[in-house]
Amino acid sequence: MLQIALLASLCVFICFGGNWLWGQTMIERPLVVGAVAGLVFGDLQTGILIGASLEAIFMGAVDIGGALSAEPVTATVLATTFAITLNVNMKAALALAVPIGVFAAFISMFLKNVVMNIFAPLVDKVAANDDSKGLTKLHFGMWFINYFVFSLVTFFSVLAGAQPVQHLVKQIPANLMAGLAATGGLLPAVGFAILLRMLWSKNLSPFYFLGFILAAYVNLPSVAIAAIGIIIVILQWNRDKQIMDFENKQKNINTTHVAETLDNKDQEEEEFFS
Repeated sequence: MLQIALLASLCVFICFGGNWLWGQTMIERPLVVGAVAGLVFGDLQTGILIGASLEAIFMGAVDIGGALSAEPVTATVLATTFAITLNVNMKAALALAVPIGVFAAFISMFLKNVVMNIFAPLVDKVAANDDSKGLTKLHFGMWFINYFVFSLVTFFSVLAGAQPVQHLVKQIPANLMAGLAATGGLLPAVGFAILLRMLWSKNLSPFYFLGFILAAYVNLPSVAIAAIGIIIVILQWNRDKQIMDFENKQKNINTTHVAETLDNKDQEEEEFFS
């Protein structure tokens, strides 16, 4: 179990810390994190499935300022770890991932808004002395401390929580496990609903219902629906470009006509007064 805890914490450090090392590289998204954790634990398919499901859940969550709704990296790694190493039902693991993500968000806000502020006077002092090397050391030092703490949280969660979770899973009645599985299956729909609420408009509604009909009644796979969506986007883009080109052409014609009219008027006035 010690090795599993070390591997889980390493996944968090690589995906969460690496995401902000060279800018936001988006490797902290659940889809990537699930694939990395699944590859590390020897079950890439389960990792991708859990990551894709959690991506659907967390994609509609928007972080504003220092307030986080959920922290998906820790949730994805722990859910994948429990599903692969403890044979927890995948949908039940998804249901467990949501409260884990919310709890991890509180830890993240505490680290960023409280702990990291301890270094603020030191940063001001180094900046006042125009010490670029000192600023670089502080930057990477604080980066390491922040994400190392998250790795430790994951390490101890797996190390201390693996046995209780395993025992809890064994004690869960079949009916309750079925309920958790059903809840886990509904959570991606909740994530899409949150995202759709932000993006919904009357102009986009026909495309939404078109995708729904293709999936529900024509039974097309998601890849085929996405391909149809790309074709529609290309056709719409060509149509909009043609309209813009026509409007620009008309605008140029009108501008030229006005300029010629003004030139003729000026020429007539000059001939009249000459």
